[in-house]
Amino acid sequence: MNRVVLMGRLTKDPEARYSQGEKSTAVARYTLAVTRSYKRDGEPDAYFINCVAIGRIAELAEKYLKKGSRIVIDGRIQTGSYTDKDGRKVYTTNVVIEHQEFAESKKTDDGFEEAEDVPLD
Repeated sequence: MNRVVLMGRLTKDPEARYSQGEKSTAVARYTLAVTRSYKRDGEPDAYFINCVAIGRIAELAEKYLKKGSRIVIDGRIQTGSYTDKDGRKVYTTNVVIEHQEFAESKKTDDGFEEAEDVPLD
């Protein structure tokens, strides 16, 4: 079974691109900062996980998610590789998102919390 569930904050706004062709498909990429439960001296406080959303999930990520948004994602790990311009093999690991949702309420101007009722998948 290949299943991943993570909660963290976006490190920047999602970037969406659309495939070429008769039926273009949105592909959004973002990085999720997931707090480490423990750390050694000199290590970062978080893991930085590369995420990929495809189709409707990508469109919703681009529209509603912003840098700092705290979300929960559910998906699968996908590994791959490519050869860079210098001829070196580069290995990649991404989480392909199947479900995403807000993990906190949005603060209003008057300081109260307002529930986010936006379908993200």
